[in-house]
Amino acid sequence: MAIGIQWLNDVEMRAWRGMLSAHSQLYNLLDEELIRAHGITFAEFEVLVHTSEGEGGSVRMSSLAEAALVSRSGLTRRVQHLVAVGMLERRRCKEDKRGTFAVLTPLGWEKLRAASVTHVKGVRQHMIAKLTREELATLACALERLAEPSSKQ
Repeated sequence: MAIGIQWLNDVEMRAWRGMLSAHSQLYNLLDEELIRAHGITFAEFEVLVHTSEGEGGSVRMSSLAEAALVSRSGLTRRVQHLVAVGMLERRRCKEDKRGTFAVLTPLGWEKLRAASVTHVKGVRQHMIAKLTREELATLACALERLAEPSSKQ
């Protein structure tokens, strides 16, 4: 046992475990709904969303990896699958031959539009509707603070 460690008290433990449980449950529910309705996972949906936010539905793979919060290898697998099913194309960067872009295809745009309706409905049902406006504002502030980069100690 570590000497000098300050263990979590009851409130701290409830907050920690509650955040982990809520994230897991929400992710799994939204994932299941997208798979059932559209045949894509939540992770694949995220790739489509972030790609759509790039100019003309095109985004550099390195930027996509940062935005999608996955490793480069994890992103590569997801993109390969979306390319194989015709939702994305990979294109070489003309200015930088080492760079690669993910580009939404017409099928990718169509799938994204349809899946977005299911996703937003699920977010509203499984999260937004369960909280008051004040609770949502407090949660948003707390999560934004948690997402800020930590300073090295």
